[in-house]
Amino acid sequence: MRRKAAFRGWADIESGPGRYHLYVAPACPWSHRTIIVRRLKGLDDELSVSLAHPFRDERGWHLLGDEVNGFEYLREAYEAARPDYDDRVSVPVLWDREEQTIVNNESTDIVRMLNDWGDPAVDLYPEDLRAEIDELDDWVYGGFQNSVYRAGFSRSQEAYDEAFASVFATMERLERLLGERRYLAGERITLADWRLFPTLVRFDTVYYTHFRCNGRRVADCPNLWGYTRELYQQPGVAETVKMDEIKVHYYTTHDSLKPKRIIPAGPLDLDFTAPHGRA
Repeated sequence: MRRKAAFRGWADIESGPGRYHLYVAPACPWSHRTIIVRRLKGLDDELSVSLAHPFRDERGWHLLGDEVNGFEYLREAYEAARPDYDDRVSVPVLWDREEQTIVNNESTDIVRMLNDWGDPAVDLYPEDLRAEIDELDDWVYGGFQNSVYRAGFSRSQEAYDEAFASVFATMERLERLLGERRYLAGERITLADWRLFPTLVRFDTVYYTHFRCNGRRVADCPNLWGYTRELYQQPGVAETVKMDEIKVHYYTTHDSLKPKRIIPAGPLDLDFTAPHGRA
């Protein structure tokens, strides 16, 4: 059961570029969403970023340099924003340089904010599709994206069986939908697609084995697999997928699941650059 995000403020886009800063871990799927949208919206120069190391120990996310605040660990940002903070420290985090505080640490909110910035020709949350995008996010997140974690961290067979069933029922639903549509909300790539993509791109390499979601691979689903490759091949996206960091994070951070921290070498047959056939 995930706790709700503690910071749900909204950025003031009228204040101009340079005011905000993003703390992210490329290995984390929720961070990955924001990294992709930042790239697609052309915000690399307007929204600075601090990256976290993929290995997370009991001290939390270790930052690989922070030129804005000089924090060594992300927890320092939370404590600076709220001195009595004693809860989960998660990424991504949108930081306000002017107010010296956290604006928001909920990825769904952050990608919506980023969509309001940058290149206006790239609208990933169009007004006419917002209700459908939000509905998609509800069942995709609950049934698939969060359920892979529920399966991985289940403490009973019953809990695992329920989560496993949810993952693959939702995967089947997505496969059917993508047999009818090119993208989740129709003929346009939207935030719904970029919310889902980080889970799909990690699934066969990590979730299939590490979280015991071995019912089938994304590569076994023709529509999902072609769709995943098409999104991966969108300009600027491939370089956001740090597969080495993803593997390091999952296989070394969760000692309750993999105490020996051995990182698997495969899969050997996963080619995200192969022709996707989506048209």
